[in-house]
Amino acid sequence: MASFTANMKLLLFFGLVAFALADVARFDGELYLNILFPKRGLCCHLQVDFWSPDSEDLVTIDINVDIHVPARYLDMVYTILEQSGIEYEIFIEDVQSAINRQANSGASPRAHSYTKYNTWSEIESWISSIASSNPSLISKQVIGQTYEGRSMHLLKLGKSSGSAKPAVFIDCGIHAREWISPAFCQWYVKEALEKYGSDSEMTNLLNTMDVYVLPVFNVDGYVYSHTTDRMWRKTRSRLSGTSCRGTDPNRNFDAGWCTIGASSNPCSETFCGKTPESEIEAKNVADFIRSNKSTIKAYITVHSYSQLLLFPYSYSYGLAADHSELMSVAKGASSALTSLYGTRYTYGPGASTIYPAAGGSDDWAYDLGVKYSYTFELRDTGYYGFLLPESQIKPTCEETMLAVNYITSYVLKNLY
Repeated sequence: MASFTANMKLLLFFGLVAFALADVARFDGELYLNILFPKRGLCCHLQVDFWSPDSEDLVTIDINVDIHVPARYLDMVYTILEQSGIEYEIFIEDVQSAINRQANSGASPRAHSYTKYNTWSEIESWISSIASSNPSLISKQVIGQTYEGRSMHLLKLGKSSGSAKPAVFIDCGIHAREWISPAFCQWYVKEALEKYGSDSEMTNLLNTMDVYVLPVFNVDGYVYSHTTDRMWRKTRSRLSGTSCRGTDPNRNFDAGWCTIGASSNPCSETFCGKTPESEIEAKNVADFIRSNKSTIKAYITVHSYSQLLLFPYSYSYGLAADHSELMSVAKGASSALTSLYGTRYTYGPGASTIYPAAGGSDDWAYDLGVKYSYTFELRDTGYYGFLLPESQIKPTCEETMLAVNYITSYVLKNLY
C-alpha cells in the first residue's frame, strides 16, 4: 500500500508539472534531474517535458529518466522522491541559469563563428557566403519551404564533374532544441573546405563523391527555440481540432509510421503527425532523397544527446539485412571518435540499443535503399543534456568529424 500511495503521489506531481509547463518560456529556478525508476514499477503516462527518453511512453522500470520541473514544486518533488525511495541525481539546479551560461563564448565575432550556437539568420547568411566564396567546391539550392515559409537550404560539397557522382546526405537539426547538431553541420562544411587539397582523404572524397549537407532541417522550430522557448522540439505546424502545435519530424517518415515509440496525441513531444510526411519539412527531404536515390549511398542524421551511433531498425526489433556490416562500420566509427578525447559512444540498432521509435528518417532511408544509414546522438550523456556549453562545440565537432569521415571513407571504398 505504501508503494502504491507513493506512486499515486508521483503521478499527481507529474500531472501538476505538465500543467505548469504549458505556457512557460523561461525556466527560472527549474530543476533538471535524473531519476532511476525502481524495479517495483511506476506508471508510465507522465505528462512532462522529457529530455531522455523522448516521451513518457518510453519510460520503463529500472531506467534512467532525465526530466526538469518548475521551482514551485521543488519541495514536493524532493519529498516524494525521498519518501518513495527513488534514486535521483540533480544535474542542473536552475535551468534558466544554464541556458544563460550556454552562450559563454563572449561577444559575437564579425566573421562567422563555428564555436557558438548561431541563430538561423546567421546560418542563412553563412550559407550564402560560403557557397559564393567557394564556387568550385560548393553550391546551394532550396529544396522547399517550411510550414512558416522559410527556405530549406541544402549545400552540395564536391568537385564539379560532368557526370553524376555517388553521394552522402547529412542533415542536422531535426529536433529544434538540439543546438549542437546544426553546429556540427556548419563545422563539417568548414572542415571539408579547409582540408580539400591538403588532406588526401577529404580530397579523394570530394573528388569522387558529393556530400549534401542540410544545416538545419527543422528551421521553424530552431528559430522558435532561439526566440521564444529554448526547450522546443517539434515543428511549428498547426492541426485543426487542437491548440497544440507541431509534429516530431523524426516520427513523421513512412517507416513503420506511428506503430511504436510514437504518439498519435498532437500534444505529445513524439506526435507522429496526421499522416506520413504530413510535415512539409519531412516531405521536402524525402522528395529530394527519393529523386536522387540512385546516387545517394549513405544517409547520416545528427541529433543530441546520449553519445550513441545508431542504425536500423528503430521501428522494429528485427535486424536489418545488412546488420553485420552496419555494426562493423559503427564500431570502427565509434573507435575513431573515441581516439581523440576518449569520449565513449554506444552503437547498435536503434530499437535494441535505446528504445523502439517508428517513423524515423534513418529507417526510412534504409528501406528506400540507402544502405549506410546512421543516426548520431552527440554529447553528452545527460549532465548538460540539451544545454551543452559552447565551450564543448569544438571538441564535440572534432571527434564527430573523425567518425563521419570513417563512415564516408568506408562508403567510398564499398560503393554499390
